[in-house]
Amino acid sequence: MPENLPLRDLSTLAPQITLGSLDGRYRQTVAPLLNYLSEAALNRARLQVETEWLIFLLEQSVLPLAPQLSAAETSYLRRLVAEFEAEQISELAELEALTRHDVKAVEYLLKKHLQAAPEHLGENTVLPQLTEVVHIFCTSEDINNLAYALTIKGALQNVWLPTAQTLVQQLTEMAKTYAGVPMLARTHGQPATPVTMGKELAVFAHRLQRQLRRLQTAEYLGKLNGATGTYAAHTVALPEVDWQALSQRFVTNLGLTWNPLTTQIESHDWQSELYADLARFNRIAHNLATDMWTYISLGYFRQNLAAQGNTGSSTMPHKVNPIRFENAEANLEISCALLDTLSATLVTSRLQRDLTDSSTQRNIGSALGHSLLALKNLQTGLSGLEVDEARMLNDLNENWEILGEAIQQSMRVAAISGVTGMDNPYERLKTLTRGRRVTGPQMREFIASLGLPEATEKRLLELTPASYLGLSKQLGLSEVE
Repeated sequence: MPENLPLRDLSTLAPQITLGSLDGRYRQTVAPLLNYLSEAALNRARLQVETEWLIFLLEQSVLPLAPQLSAAETSYLRRLVAEFEAEQISELAELEALTRHDVKAVEYLLKKHLQAAPEHLGENTVLPQLTEVVHIFCTSEDINNLAYALTIKGALQNVWLPTAQTLVQQLTEMAKTYAGVPMLARTHGQPATPVTMGKELAVFAHRLQRQLRRLQTAEYLGKLNGATGTYAAHTVALPEVDWQALSQRFVTNLGLTWNPLTTQIESHDWQSELYADLARFNRIAHNLATDMWTYISLGYFRQNLAAQGNTGSSTMPHKVNPIRFENAEANLEISCALLDTLSATLVTSRLQRDLTDSSTQRNIGSALGHSLLALKNLQTGLSGLEVDEARMLNDLNENWEILGEAIQQSMRVAAISGVTGMDNPYERLKTLTRGRRVTGPQMREFIASLGLPEATEKRLLELTPASYLGLSKQLGLSEVE
């Protein structure tokens, strides 16, 4: 029996190892999201909101006898956000360890830099006098909701949407390339009326683009109205100020949509809507991944080994596994699970406030990260595919029975036009084709025996499974809007 040696505690290793795949194996792929949806990015956005609120109040001359900021002082404050880096992240960690409150730590960090301003701006700067302006009239959720809105908007518009748009454009170009390449359709997995590969890819491009239009017009809401959404402390301290107008101006100046009526928290309805749309995009992309996997298994696509990353079986050297599509499928499922939970839970808050949303929202980065990873894998997978037209044509030529639909409908039209002998077209084609393979000669013999009008008979006799495509080519060439 092997000796049972104790295992080393991996949690003590330096540098620290990661728990999740996004911060480990796939970090390079999802790294652009760190700039928006990491804890550090959220703290930077909180610092931005705190700083902009201070600047805004002074610019609007809301606070009696408060000094005005010089251009240099305003620049100094905004540089705190622009130059936010490892030093500030470390400072915040130390402050939060003392305060046990993330937003309070940001407040203290800003106050610390106000007090340090004379070292950079000279002794005449007014910034050290403004420590009590920091976070004035704010509850932590005033800062948090605006910071989340800014970071989510940034992640969507600057990282996720461009990647999704690239995927849709890639599909659109493939649809045009293969617009005229005939393929046996498989409704319910069974041979059916032919299409072209391009038309099928165009369907996915169209579906995904429709969801992108919804996502591109998404609203990102924000509020700043105090502890229970009533401006209570505001109106007691400064009753002459139009606080609703001021709040609206500040929120819209941040590039967000003002929410005029909330409890302590912004209600997160916009987040729920956004995540539902993202999940729907994911599910359509998941459908694309499983269909492409199936086409590969049917031999309709060959995989370019180099483009796929030299992937294959560890023991069967002949194989090129479709792992890009399998990876996409798995990560889209994880992303959807997270997005569904976010969408369902964020719309609920007990009475005026509870903290369940705080823990829930910390998973937004993971939800988008798994989606981004999947979209990147889909792009790589698609770029490594080559259509096997000969294989597809062979499948078509082995399934002449699929012309039964065209013959039946032509018989119906002839019957309506008064041609005799066109009785029971569906039943007659069913007898000929259901559960049976029909050859080209057999199908043409049947057509010739029907007594169809000459032009109709000629058209049907010239028809082959590969030419029975309707408007597939035109549809594959359609511009996605």
